[in-house]
Amino acid sequence: MGFEDKTKNAAEDAKGKAKEAWGKATGDDEKVAEGKADQASSDIKGAGEKVKDAFDH
Repeated sequence: MGFEDKTKNAAEDAKGKAKEAWGKATGDDEKVAEGKADQASSDIKGAGEKVKDAFDH
């Protein structure tokens, strides 16, 4: 996994956590769901990159 990909995934995860926290603080269930979806997307991308790395080595 390249540094740029790791950085993008970390940023997406952080953004998701922030959205989730904001949603919880304001009672906005939609924002909480968006945050969780962002985090899940980041996790999936990270897993895909790890699989690619495994086959490259």
